Amino acid sequence: MQALLDVILPVFLVIGFGYAAVWRGFLSAVDIDGLMRFSQNFVFPALLFQAIARLDLGETFDTGLLVSFYTGSTASFLFCLLGARFLFRREWEDSVAIGFAGLFANSLMLGLPITERAFGADSLGPNYAIVAVHSPFCYGLGITAMEIARARGQSLIRLPGTVLRAMFRNALVIGIGLGFIVNLLAVPVPVAAMDAIELLTRAALPVALFGMGGVLVRYRPQGDMKVILYVCLSALALHPAVVWVMGRWFDLGQEGFRSAVLTASMAPGINIYVFASLYGRAQRVAASSVLVGTALSILTVWLWLGALP
Repeated sequence: MQALLDVILPVFLVIGFGYAAVWRGFLSAVDIDGLMRFSQNFVFPALLFQAIARLDLGETFDTGLLVSFYTGSTASFLFCLLGARFLFRREWEDSVAIGFAGLFANSLMLGLPITERAFGADSLGPNYAIVAVHSPFCYGLGITAMEIARARGQSLIRLPGTVLRAMFRNALVIGIGLGFIVNLLAVPVPVAAMDAIELLTRAALPVALFGMGGVLVRYRPQGDMKVILYVCLSALALHPAVVWVMGRWFDLGQEGFRSAVLTASMAPGINIYVFASLYGRAQRVAASSVLVGTALSILTVWLWLGALP
């Protein structure tokens, strides 16, 4: 119970403040959209650039950690995709979008602040390793699957270009890539520039959490409730369970194991709605999964946190 009060509740209270601010009319949807664009296009790319530029890549990028986490992600993706297609009889394009809802955990807006509150800022190295691969892996898998579903027997010769263009228009991927360049090539960055980035990144987590709360106001769990709960089951239970098993099999260290399982237990991120909107498929399921999953994760993250060594 203490973990719920000390670690999880403050994070969700900030989300609640953002929700209340929009719900009561203190801020408009336009205000929140601007806040989220600032967060996702500037602040988080700066945070990821700074973190990856400073990481000890040899120590942090543990193969077992990444294989454990992304095996869980892929299992959740397939569970949701195949369930949508064969259990709920959705079209293949809808099924891919629903699969993406099970794939994309909220590793940034929820994973980072909850892990930091639970285990301290020094424990975030494995989180940054997971996040560095998260957008490229998830968007790469999701876009590839969707383009194959849309092709329906047509030529797939343009598929690699489509995937790469979509990924490298993503500000998070650009920030991650620049961080790797600075780290691997030992590119000198002026102290004043790094200090400016440091100032910018201090706003990352509170701004994103507050903005996320504001965004959730517009989502409503209307219809498709069985599919939405199916996605939440996969994201909040199957994904972390697979990561737990794989992490034990790889004998991950305590820090990496905690970060992997806790990040895997996060609710679906807002990017699942962005993906669904991009293709005009399963948008209601995606939007409602973010809302319902975030609400349920207050309890499920507490349970996973309590089970961690």
